[in-house]
Amino acid sequence: MAEQTRIAIVDDEQDMRQSISQWLALSGFATETYGSAEEALKKVTPDFPGVVISDIRMPGMDGMTFLKRLMSADSSLPVIMITGHGDVPMAVEAMQLGAYDFMEKPFNPDRLTDLARRAAQARKLTLDNRALRRELSDGTVLMRKLIGTSPAMERLREDILDLGQADTHVLIDGETGTGKTLVAHALHAVGPRAGKTFALTSCAALGEEELGAKLFGPVTEGGLPLVEEARGGTLVLEDIESLPLSLQARLTTFINEQGTPAETRIVAIHNGSDPERSLEDALRPDLFYRLAAMKLVLPPLRSRGEDVLTLFTHFAEAFGEEYGATPPQLSAQEAAQLLQAPWPGNVRQLINLAERAVLQQRRGTGSISSLLMSDTQEQGETVQVTTEGKPLKEYVEAFERMLIDNTMRRHRGSIAGVMEELSLPRRTLNEKMAKYGLSRSNYL
Repeated sequence: MAEQTRIAIVDDEQDMRQSISQWLALSGFATETYGSAEEALKKVTPDFPGVVISDIRMPGMDGMTFLKRLMSADSSLPVIMITGHGDVPMAVEAMQLGAYDFMEKPFNPDRLTDLARRAAQARKLTLDNRALRRELSDGTVLMRKLIGTSPAMERLREDILDLGQADTHVLIDGETGTGKTLVAHALHAVGPRAGKTFALTSCAALGEEELGAKLFGPVTEGGLPLVEEARGGTLVLEDIESLPLSLQARLTTFINEQGTPAETRIVAIHNGSDPERSLEDALRPDLFYRLAAMKLVLPPLRSRGEDVLTLFTHFAEAFGEEYGATPPQLSAQEAAQLLQAPWPGNVRQLINLAERAVLQQRRGTGSISSLLMSDTQEQGETVQVTTEGKPLKEYVEAFERMLIDNTMRRHRGSIAGVMEELSLPRRTLNEKMAKYGLSRSNYL
């Protein structure tokens, strides 16, 4: 295991808890033992990153009371109960209270390991989902995901903060892969509806009948229709240009009935990659003007300058960590190629390229150039560079900034290390860092 799963073992019998601990440690778990439930409760808190194994019969607080305390603090925590032969009815009751499973003494150590492993996987999934929900409700975290220092990205972040507080319906437009759904999450998270329902669906993913039922009902055993589920929160409609006319009429009625200010905020996302079909042509005029009262247009990657290099470095480092590989270091030629590429798939295409570059680096084959050429051929592109020519000085400066930034990261802010690797005198390095807005404190 890359990271050991924690197992808290609670039993008043020292031999039993040590035996379980030794066996699970050999199976790759990080174990911790407690002689009483009272002692364990001091350490096993909500969001405990692991599994609890507890005996039922213990002096002081018994296993059943311990289980109830754990379930009241975190009902998703996997708790495996250990029972004696006469305690099976009590173990069944424990399952009804929320225990993950139980084992009867004497138990098979291999079965215990298998049970602990499955419980650990369930716990990891629960905690990952919690972390994702927290992230998607944290405006600060989401805004940090909108990486880039280009003027276009600076404006976008300011517009998100402004429109987030304005709390009106918003239209998000932009080419495929520019991050429109991420921006919708950010709008919700930085506004007054943060923490309330965020419901999302694609208008292109379902047929007219299925989409109508999902949006407008009726209420079924599966839950509320999205317009009801999202009341008081935000309803995001991706691919709004694909919304059938009959449903456009129902959505317009729903918006009109809410009045001002709207009880439910509508965020419509338009995939603006088809220049021959505008959203104004695809929607009823009354619906279009209601949704487009406030509009965000996301910049394509090819217009974001050296953000391309910043993003590539960020994603390559992330994939390098995921795959246990050293991320590729761009040459000046490769940096120039990234800056000149047309990026029809925008940031999504860049993420895919960064992942493939890391995998290539691990195998010791291929190049960034070959990956870009492969992308171009697959998408039928004849243009291999942007049509917007840039002075050589801009390419040089972008590469120079990236090189200093990457070297500072590797040396964790050590000026001496950067000076030695780049063969730069201190004064020159200081001048260039000031020029590119790089601060040593960001790397410590």
